[in-house]
Amino acid sequence: MLLRLNAADSRPLHEQVASAIRHAVAEGECGPGDRLPPARDLAEALGVNANTVLRSLRALRDEGVLEFRRGRGVTVADGADQRSVLVERVGDLMAEARRLGYSRTDLIEMIRGMP
Repeated sequence: MLLRLNAADSRPLHEQVASAIRHAVAEGECGPGDRLPPARDLAEALGVNANTVLRSLRALRDEGVLEFRRGRGVTVADGADQRSVLVERVGDLMAEARRLGYSRTDLIEMIRGMP
């Protein structure tokens, strides 16, 4: 799994790392059950602090993209490839809504009003 961060990206580093991992899962670079490298190795490869990577991994665990298993490390969750694509699209939608001046609440109301 080859991850890259964009120096021109204005998002916080932990969000960039999470997005890069989501993208790798969505593109099939790693699939359900695959083990991720240790956080320290990822941090060193990306040139960021290990705590930044850990924060990203915890966020992806909370989204259901990753699983933490004692003795097995961090693995890609079953169904994560589809979920990862959806989460990435929702993130894009949120960014576009903010750009257009809509709040999260506005988007929720729009979605609730959909047939």
